[in-house]
Amino acid sequence: MTDTKNILRIDASARKAGSSSRALTDALIQRLAPDDIVIRDLAVALPFVTETWVGANFIDEAERDDAQKAELAVSDTLVAELFAADILVIGTPIYNFGIPAALKAWIDMVARARKTFQYTGNGPEGLLTGKKAYILVASGGTAIGSDLDFATGYLRHVLGFIGITDVTFIAADQQMMKGEAAVESALQEIAAA
Repeated sequence: MTDTKNILRIDASARKAGSSSRALTDALIQRLAPDDIVIRDLAVALPFVTETWVGANFIDEAERDDAQKAELAVSDTLVAELFAADILVIGTPIYNFGIPAALKAWIDMVARARKTFQYTGNGPEGLLTGKKAYILVASGGTAIGSDLDFATGYLRHVLGFIGITDVTFIAADQQMMKGEAAVESALQEIAAA
């Protein structure tokens, strides 16, 4: 584990009680013992990207009017949380072979040209470098890393796109088949890290 102690915790499970991803995230946060933590619970809905949001985003920041600034206010807050964090901890279930819509909404709010990535002569460049990410994944039937897992590869790619390339996955997958052993194995992995 790293010595840095500023953590942004993202919970993507719709379930508050009985959520394996939240239990794993609790265990990892306890293990990391942060000095400062910001908790972003995505069970409380975020707005989706709209035509108005896109229009405001493509206007130079210095030229935005008050309505455009208000349209981007949630996104600006989420981006600021990411920049302030040294460690990103995302707890997510796999829903229907992918990430929950709430987590996709968060990604859409933070993956912003000129804010968290930029285009260069060599292609896109992420601007959130030097950060560590832990992704705690729970699934009922999907095996992590299998052809049916559309969540972990996507998360690794999109985090890398915004500059976060040091990503560790800890999974309690296939719980419908493995039962409590899946969660216990993930908890052991957290304890050993």
